Amino acid sequence: MTKKIIDILKRNRYKIAIFGLLTLASAISVFLVVARVAVSDTRRFSGLIWNLFLAWIPFVLAYVAYAFSWRRAWLFLILPITAVMWLLFFPNAPYILTDLQHLASESSGAPLWYDVIVLIWFSWTGTLLGVVSLYLMHDIVQRTFGRITGWVFILVVSSASSFGVYLGRFVRFNSWDILNDPKEIVMTILGLAIDPSLRLGAFLLLYTIFFLFVYLTLYSFGHLLQEQTNHVKE
Repeated sequence: MTKKIIDILKRNRYKIAIFGLLTLASAISVFLVVARVAVSDTRRFSGLIWNLFLAWIPFVLAYVAYAFSWRRAWLFLILPITAVMWLLFFPNAPYILTDLQHLASESSGAPLWYDVIVLIWFSWTGTLLGVVSLYLMHDIVQRTFGRITGWVFILVVSSASSFGVYLGRFVRFNSWDILNDPKEIVMTILGLAIDPSLRLGAFLLLYTIFFLFVYLTLYSFGHLLQEQTNHVKE
């Protein structure tokens, strides 16, 4: 029994390491905010903790979808529901990057360099949660529908999530609003589509390109390590 557990842990050591590192990064991020609140007696940046929690939701959903995707019987039953929920919450992960704009406001109770570190920790952790969850969903789509469809999926999700981030940052919608007031969201989206602003176009283009760049870089780096491992085995 012990040997079987060890073998499972060894086969999944990198998955476990990623989960552990993301958990540690989240814990450090929360600690930095709690320490700031305790020392400065202000609740500045406390909202980042909630944003980070929301960024974990697509990660968990993607992992559940990934686990069930290997069982053909569950693939077309649970996966569609999980995928829709994942897409709904996915923008919360890259959204944290936009919290960097808080540096433009006057800081109080802590040095600016400390606030920079806090925001970097949260932004980096949220981005990684998004990238890893996107990688898991990408793998599912690619295995099920093919390589080309997989990369089309990446492009569509990157664009859609950028629009979701825009709705959250500038229109002040959140993921729960699709359940609470879907009519208002639909009307707002139609209004933006009919009469798009320059800010909307520029944000979607730049944010989509940026997120694609981050994903492709980490994706390529992961496959580089895989190539090196295969080369050593040969």
